[in-house]
Amino acid sequence: MSDSPAVRRPAVAVLTSGGDSQGMNATVRAVVRTTLSRGADAYTVYEGLQGLVDGGDRLRKADWDSVSGIMHLGGTVIGTARSADFRERSGRLRAARNLIERGIDRLVVVGGDGSLTGTDIFRSEWSGLLSELAATGQISAEQAEAHADLIIAGAVGSIDNDMVGTDKTIGADSAMHRIIEAVDALGSTAASHQRSFVVEVMGRHCGYLTVMCGIAGGADYILIPEVRPGPGWQEDLLARLAAGRAAGRRDNLVLVAEGVVDQAGQPISAQMVADVITERAGEDTRVTILGHVQRGGTPSAFDRWMPTLVGHAAANEVLDADSAYVSQLIGVHNNRIVRTPLMEAVAATKEVPALIDAGDYGAAMAARGPSFTGMVRVFEGIARPQPMFPSQGTTIGIIHAGGLAPGMNAAVRAAVRFGISRGHDIVGIRNGFPGLLADKVQPMTWEAVEGWAGLGGAELGTSRSTPTNDEEYIEVGAALERNSIDALLVVGGHRAYMAAHRLAGKQDLHPGLDIPAICLPATIDNNLPGWEMTVGADTALNEIVRDIDRIRQAASATRRAFIVETMGRKCGFLAFMSGLSVGAEEVYLNEDPPTLARLNVDVAEMVDGFRTGRKFHLAIRNEEASPGYTTEFLRQLFTEESDGLFSVRSMIVGHLQQGGSPTPFDRAHAAGLAAFCVDWLTGQVLAGRSDWHYASAGDGRKHTEPLTQVAEVYDMENRRPRDQWWMPLREVLSTLSWQPPADRSEEPVGGRASG
Repeated sequence: MSDSPAVRRPAVAVLTSGGDSQGMNATVRAVVRTTLSRGADAYTVYEGLQGLVDGGDRLRKADWDSVSGIMHLGGTVIGTARSADFRERSGRLRAARNLIERGIDRLVVVGGDGSLTGTDIFRSEWSGLLSELAATGQISAEQAEAHADLIIAGAVGSIDNDMVGTDKTIGADSAMHRIIEAVDALGSTAASHQRSFVVEVMGRHCGYLTVMCGIAGGADYILIPEVRPGPGWQEDLLARLAAGRAAGRRDNLVLVAEGVVDQAGQPISAQMVADVITERAGEDTRVTILGHVQRGGTPSAFDRWMPTLVGHAAANEVLDADSAYVSQLIGVHNNRIVRTPLMEAVAATKEVPALIDAGDYGAAMAARGPSFTGMVRVFEGIARPQPMFPSQGTTIGIIHAGGLAPGMNAAVRAAVRFGISRGHDIVGIRNGFPGLLADKVQPMTWEAVEGWAGLGGAELGTSRSTPTNDEEYIEVGAALERNSIDALLVVGGHRAYMAAHRLAGKQDLHPGLDIPAICLPATIDNNLPGWEMTVGADTALNEIVRDIDRIRQAASATRRAFIVETMGRKCGFLAFMSGLSVGAEEVYLNEDPPTLARLNVDVAEMVDGFRTGRKFHLAIRNEEASPGYTTEFLRQLFTEESDGLFSVRSMIVGHLQQGGSPTPFDRAHAAGLAAFCVDWLTGQVLAGRSDWHYASAGDGRKHTEPLTQVAEVYDMENRRPRDQWWMPLREVLSTLSWQPPADRSEEPVGGRASG
């Protein structure tokens, strides 16, 4: 029963514990397949920490196919449970024996702070547990020596997004989708009857979901745990709702986080808020408690690709660690993997409720991070009908240019309302630069953009026609001057940026151009400089993922290969990230175009896969991946080589990627960007400057860069940034797409020292 440390195969177990959340399955898949690709054994623990205690069939060895086809499923296919047994040392002793019997001494735990704390206690007791097991003859001394250290990495599975150490927890984005689906549906019925709705949102001690969905859903008022309402909150609520009605709203929406209490420590329930509105304002008010529907349903695109990156990193983390390793929380920051000492992250997370209880709301907000604090400020700026600042005597014009992007309307809505709150007059320019030249300029009021947050398309209209020479630049300047526009917000993609780039520095051609201007990135292609995600890209990605989910379902009863073509021009973001989100076998990009040699290998592996039992094969092709190896060429090639084993179909997603209601992320992202741009323009006007910049967040914080220097970071010919953040992730897709050769399973996994 003993195994030698020199030849033993490392083994990694993955478990999901605590409350379930969408995206856990993608994490499990990534951990298992990364482990197998490294030549180690992989185990899945069923029913969370209780499965460790029970052992037996709840600790199952996993193979490549055992985690196939699970990314699109909600919840966790390996189950989860809260374990009273694991809280006792006797339970942890049984868990240690069960792991040692299978040669497991590396764990990846996906759960909340309680589960992560419990497993870290398990790690700290490990040597003592093994000594007791060896002393009682339940394991051998050789086994105890071979598995002297328990290595743990954690990932946070929680819709609450309440963990320090990661920008977003696994499941939070999908929960926002569920909330906004409900809020959008409630909005239509509320407006029909001029009703008020109070919606209770999950989150325990964290108001993230409430704040972000308040912005994305167009709420009038929010109540969050981080800022306990003081005496008189009822009057503030009623005044806000009355102002909204006076400004033209037909309905009212209030979001209440489930953990809200007032400064006296008394809970504030959704029903209590509704009673205040009904009894004191005479409004017809309804309460909706969304409950566990927020934790259910299909995971969003983000909750597939982000957990995939986290699971891949976590498996590598525990396989590379040595005895000096300190347990780490694996999270993401700016879409990149980050590591935080596990117990430091847990301690910092638990500190926030303590700060709230102590009445230190400023510190509690600060502990959530500048992004959270900033979005609370954005909400206040766009939800109040009355200006928060005196008139600036400034007119800001808003113009679209280029193609449509979901979220453009959300950006305009936020810019209009935030601009009004800052004391500006706002005008909308219809149909892009041609509309400006034709003086199609109209005042934008607070109520004029009511309901725009969830609208697809662009209510202001857009045009691909942009100025290209000095004569046209002068005409633009004259139009800006005629319409008394003092600052300009340009919302759009490549064409918008190029138009602004050409106009930048041309103030000497006409005094009307001697104004500040800023570009807000809005394009599904995600191909603009300075941003990890442009407004619209998340919506397009979710549309593609939904279509592929349907394809997979339709093909489940047959043996079929599919080739899906996405948009993006010469930027492969949509193709690659959708491939990562759905587990595609191949992705063909313009950045790494297909070659005949590669296609030969791909076809051979595909045919071999179908011969050995595969039922579905998915290849995703960026629309301009190759001028010769088109989608139709690939379909014919795969068909010719299929040898009758499978059929081949192709699908071009097309302009569906530009349509539909924007995702919660794109709505909130657009609002945050719009508020930033308005603030920047305000600063420019007050300082008497007339710079032309584009918004950027290359270092993780919003700032601006001069448009005159855009060519330094932007490949204008190929319409994409010179440095694309997602390109290094191709190794992850490659690792998880194809099962490693059998002989690789015999290779040992080395360790590294942990700093």
